[in-house]
Amino acid sequence: MQVRMTANKEELWPVIVRGVFGRCPRCGQGKLFQSYLKQVDACASCGEKLGYIRADDGPAWLTILLVGHILAPFFLSVLPHVDWPDWIIMAVIMSFTLVLTLWLLPRSKGVFIGLIWRSGCIGSEK
Repeated sequence: MQVRMTANKEELWPVIVRGVFGRCPRCGQGKLFQSYLKQVDACASCGEKLGYIRADDGPAWLTILLVGHILAPFFLSVLPHVDWPDWIIMAVIMSFTLVLTLWLLPRSKGVFIGLIWRSGCIGSEK
């Protein structure tokens, strides 16, 4: 069985921005997720099928990369200048890390779904 992949003609940056905002990569109107990380089977606005796209570990990788690069300079420049007990510093670090991770993860998944959709890749299960 031969499978053809056809790339979509959409511009790259609009697809990325739509993914960040959790919108359909094709029309930008319909929601991309039905819950926190569960993507819809098809766009409610344009009908584009999106359920077959599997982002796998890409969003987790991107989230870890971004969280590390955002928080490390902040912690290395701010924390040496405060005189807080160790338990407060650990609570602050864990809180910032958790909040930023939970905020970035669905946005990262939206970007990966948009990029996979744009490239025309089909799921390996097809």
